[in-house]
Amino acid sequence: MQFNKFFKFDIKHKHKQKVITVGYALAVTFAFVLSLTNNSAVEASVSPEENLEYLMIENNVVNNISNPGTIYPEDSIDNIKSLFSMVNSLVKEKDFAKEITVEKGDTLISILSNLGLDRESANDIFYKLKKHYDPRDLKVGQKLFANTVINTQTQQTVRLNNLLIEPAAGERIIVSLDENGEYQVNKEKDELIEEVNAATGSINGTLGGSMKNKGVPTRIINNFIRIFAYSVDFRRDVHKGDKFEVIYENQITPDGKIVKSGNILYAGLILRKDKIALYRFENKNGDVGYYTEKGLAMKRMLDRKPMAFKNARISSPFGKRYHPILKQTKIHWGVDYAAPKGTAIFAGGDGVIQVAKYNGSYGNYIKIRHNSEFSTAYGHMQRFARGIRPGVRVKQGQVIGYVGSTGRSTGPHLHYEVIQNGRRVNPRTIKASAGENLSGRNLQNFKKMVADVKTSYKTMFAQTESPKVAQK
Repeated sequence: MQFNKFFKFDIKHKHKQKVITVGYALAVTFAFVLSLTNNSAVEASVSPEENLEYLMIENNVVNNISNPGTIYPEDSIDNIKSLFSMVNSLVKEKDFAKEITVEKGDTLISILSNLGLDRESANDIFYKLKKHYDPRDLKVGQKLFANTVINTQTQQTVRLNNLLIEPAAGERIIVSLDENGEYQVNKEKDELIEEVNAATGSINGTLGGSMKNKGVPTRIINNFIRIFAYSVDFRRDVHKGDKFEVIYENQITPDGKIVKSGNILYAGLILRKDKIALYRFENKNGDVGYYTEKGLAMKRMLDRKPMAFKNARISSPFGKRYHPILKQTKIHWGVDYAAPKGTAIFAGGDGVIQVAKYNGSYGNYIKIRHNSEFSTAYGHMQRFARGIRPGVRVKQGQVIGYVGSTGRSTGPHLHYEVIQNGRRVNPRTIKASAGENLSGRNLQNFKKMVADVKTSYKTMFAQTESPKVAQK
């Protein structure tokens, strides 16, 4: 055995003696003790007698450690135990790393207090941090990372070395204790990388679920659905086996973490035999829209189902119906979409808020004037979105409120009305005019962009070229 080249055993006397291994262990242990006693950051109290005893042990080790045949008496074990006892008495402070999850009711001051900081230090950190980041912006579930020094005997916090807060992916706020014992705050931000991604797949179940299974971010899925909300009824028009295509931008950190999902450059839906293909384009005036391959605008003036829950069923259609509360046949002047309480409700088109109040049987009610011809109304809301009040201008797709069951209602739903020239009409059959089509130089630039997109993603487009492209 190679080990025997360095260590020789006396078989006859092995019950009374220990090999040089003990000597090495003793030397390492003593070196550790010396490093601790020379560290000004560690408190130590060793008597002269103890120093003399351990110096004798040290000399013994140093003088004999180079001799491979050196053996030590069995009571060396007692010396090692004594040294370890001394180490434990010397190590009075140690670093302690902790991950903190912000819980409901937590504040920065309460978090620092729970770490063991005194009120003065906690306040000092709070006000210095506030210059770079508002501590009140801490959110439930957010992670904080702290490094503290604790007393090993009392288990009490001696000081906070640093605190790391990540306000957003790729951003860090670092609170650290400098050599003068003062807390300093530094802000770091990663340089983000722009990347373009593509995904395609068959629809099995919901469109959103199918896209998620292909790794498409939630924000992109929501925007994809909104783009087609003006031309597709996702509850009735989309079937199992239909396909989706999407090309979108991401902003990522150097380590690959997605910070923000950007614009959808291309969105395609293959519904049975028809394909609706839309491309994002910004014209010379800075206006952004989605257009067919020929430059025809697809954005309709009014949304037929202005809410986040696009699979909402119609619980009560437009026209005559037997009223479930009044128990009589009456004209129902809108369309009711059943949806979970709290579902976001969008503005059906660009316009100005005319009414935002509690309105009798309508409950919480909003009315938007879009132009001289059209207005839309929304009833039974749980509440209005922040900032929604008469006179405020809103954009199509902007959240204006949330589904509820206020007023004369039997359950949470959105009552949606379209008013044309003062007369309420069926939101599902109204012919909403399309946006402005591209022409001239804008059309030339758009067609060049479409060609570039198709060239870059020809493999994906080749898989779905056979269906007829819908021109609506």
